[in-house]
Amino acid sequence: MAAAKTPSTPIQVTENLTFEEFIQEYMDVHAELVNGKVQIMTPASNRHQDLVRWFMSVFSLFVEGRGLGVVRSAPLTMRIPGKDSHGREPDVMFVSHARMDILQPTYLAEPADLVIEIISPESVGRDRGEKFVEYEAAGVREYWLIDPDREQAEFYRLADDGRYRLQPTPDGRFESQVMPGFWLKVEWLWQEPLPKILDVARRLALI
Repeated sequence: MAAAKTPSTPIQVTENLTFEEFIQEYMDVHAELVNGKVQIMTPASNRHQDLVRWFMSVFSLFVEGRGLGVVRSAPLTMRIPGKDSHGREPDVMFVSHARMDILQPTYLAEPADLVIEIISPESVGRDRGEKFVEYEAAGVREYWLIDPDREQAEFYRLADDGRYRLQPTPDGRFESQVMPGFWLKVEWLWQEPLPKILDVARRLALI
């Protein structure tokens, strides 16, 4: 019997880089900077790619239609404030219109208003642990954790005390405060294929 495959982990490059050096040297690489060390991220699965594409398509229609800001996806580094050698690459990011000045040519100068991470077997600990703590401390207003393998979605919102609170999803529906008027049915995320973009747009009254 063949041995079970273990999830691959990011390749760590043992360099001690500043954020500026990282941006210059790794601009076109899917990587993160963690305490000065470069971590080359592993390739994403087809399901992961599908979910990122779906969120980007739906968000783009909604955000552009309402004039709320912009959406971005990896690879684009988001600088973590207070750490000169720290930058993350969330799967999906939303930046509100009021904060467009944080958009630099090759990175976000400050954390996005909303961040989505699509959990994979190798990223569970990182997304639920390190990044959860970092995004909370950095002031990311909403953090969505989407786990397609477990068919589990968690939506965290930053409370007045600066801590994340898990938001309820009555009747399987979540409504965002960061993107006013946006909502989704959690069950949509587990459908194969994912719901058609135009169908979702009609549900959101975008067309």
